[in-house]
Amino acid sequence: MSFNSVLFIAEVPLLLTALTAIAVMLSIAWQRNHKQVFFITAAGLNAALFSLLWASSATDVQVTPLLMVDSYALFYSALILIGSLATITLARAWLKKFPDNREEFYLLLILASTGAIVMAQAHHLAAVFIGIELMSLPLFGLVGYAFKQRRSLEAAVKYMVLSASATAFLLFGIALIYAQLGSLDIATIGARLSRLPDVENAHLTLLVVGLGMMVIGLGFKLSLVPFHLWTPDVYQGAPAPVTTYLATVSKIAVFAVLLRLFYSIPATDTFFYSLLGGLAFISIIVGNLLALLQNNLKRLLGFSSTAHFGYLLVALVACRLGELSQEAVALYLVMYLLTSVGSFGVVSLMSSPYQERDADELPAYRGLFWRRPILSSALTIMLLSLAGIPMTLGFIGKFYILTVGVQFHFWWLTGAVVFGSAVGLYYYLRVISILYLRTPGMPSRDATNDWGLTTGGLMVLTSAILVILLGVYPQPLLDLLPLAQLSAP
Repeated sequence: MSFNSVLFIAEVPLLLTALTAIAVMLSIAWQRNHKQVFFITAAGLNAALFSLLWASSATDVQVTPLLMVDSYALFYSALILIGSLATITLARAWLKKFPDNREEFYLLLILASTGAIVMAQAHHLAAVFIGIELMSLPLFGLVGYAFKQRRSLEAAVKYMVLSASATAFLLFGIALIYAQLGSLDIATIGARLSRLPDVENAHLTLLVVGLGMMVIGLGFKLSLVPFHLWTPDVYQGAPAPVTTYLATVSKIAVFAVLLRLFYSIPATDTFFYSLLGGLAFISIIVGNLLALLQNNLKRLLGFSSTAHFGYLLVALVACRLGELSQEAVALYLVMYLLTSVGSFGVVSLMSSPYQERDADELPAYRGLFWRRPILSSALTIMLLSLAGIPMTLGFIGKFYILTVGVQFHFWWLTGAVVFGSAVGLYYYLRVISILYLRTPGMPSRDATNDWGLTTGGLMVLTSAILVILLGVYPQPLLDLLPLAQLSAP
């Protein structure tokens, strides 16, 4: 294929992100300067984010057989870049007193973001694998960045071993699919799956096994039950800014791949949708019930994320039945991004600058309102949004998910969403009540006095304001949702 200006414009966001990684690498090699590396990273990510407007003039462009730049890819690339920017703003304060090298943190993060953008654009299973590995390998280092802490190092080892196992399932599944269909192109796979009745039973069995193994690999990345057991330990052991990235960018990228992949499967194939429906049901129930038992905020939010991606699977099951399901996915992911950035951002602000173990135990937040009223109010808004309380963006997201379930008569999944939301309301309100309890004495951990003037503090406040404003008047966000639509295969 010939490379022309249209292809270049379409790939400007990805190219800028990759060039930023090179610039950060050269800056570190020339002279270690934390402030300089932070500004190079922030400038590169902002440039990539704003270049999406330019790239939107060249949508529906296939850049080699591996990548497709369409409005869907640009929408999820925007979410990835916003989550990455939020992470580095939180990391700057956390790294302020970090005793070891600080600059490599930004290099690892931007390499992971490059892989995430590749996944958003992936139109080929080879590109999916490349993107997942480019995102996952830097995450091993980020999770264990505070390697002198036992929990951080343990979390990194757990994540590395289990992620390698999930990758093996993913690769074996891709190999089986290629052996039966003779193609790794997602659109071609969907077209050939539509002719499944003409396939011999033996071949059909191997094909089903291959797709099932791919679901296992992607389900691990999304913390779906029963592939979720790594989540609370890794969330707790990773530095607070890294947990923010794990909860948002990495999962948004994987879900973008999953939606593009299963959108290509014919709606008449009930096996795959029954499989996804079963994963959604048990993820909602188990995730919420396990979150009830937690006294650590990061672990609680980890199990909560399992439930939230169970909610998202309800819409994914209906992705071929109507446009509303795709809009529900996009809206819910925007909500989850803002609320997760805000909630983990509060944990990061409470833990900044580096003080060894993060402030993630619930007793550390007892009476926070009486010391930091604005910060505790921001966390309250985030938790209420995750619970789906009206006047927040979380309510709009839950409403869309329930609407999809009712519209397509997924009564058992709709019942699971209602039950899970009721259980979630209990443990979110339990955390909120702790914030407003009076405590006799000052705790050992607290946010800095100028937290609201830092970039991380401003980001948390902005997230809280957007959650409320879009919950009251969601129309500006609803107008953007058609951009997240996949064209019919």
